[in-house]
Amino acid sequence: MASSTLHFTTSPPSTTLTKPRTQTTHLRLCPPPPSLRPKLTITHSYKVVIEHESRTTELEVEPDETILSKALDSGLDVPHDCKLGVCMTCPAKLLSGSVDQSEGMLSDDVIERGYALLCVSYPKSDCKVRIIPEEELLSLQLATAND
Repeated sequence: MASSTLHFTTSPPSTTLTKPRTQTTHLRLCPPPPSLRPKLTITHSYKVVIEHESRTTELEVEPDETILSKALDSGLDVPHDCKLGVCMTCPAKLLSGSVDQSEGMLSDDVIERGYALLCVSYPKSDCKVRIIPEEELLSLQLATAND
């Protein structure tokens, strides 16, 4: 059997008692540099007033939502079909304000006269629209296409 030897070292006794020192660290939080800050997107909905069948309805429409989709979600019975801006079943006269309808097929002449297709109309400001008969817009679109 092998024997083991243990050695202990003792420190000299302390003659004075001292309080343990506590260290306080102060941290100052700084905002991250602009390149590391999260991008905040503030969306602002627009007030859109729709005149249809002797009724006026006011809706809050987000800039990334079409007027037609908001109207349908709100329970309005608005004429529509393809929802792609090509069938001209959801025509309206823009009475005030502005919309982005760059995804639609209306000619620039017709748009400049204040007509819009609600399925591709994204509000760019508060606006007011009146839903019109499809024939009114169709005849105008065909007339300008022949010019």
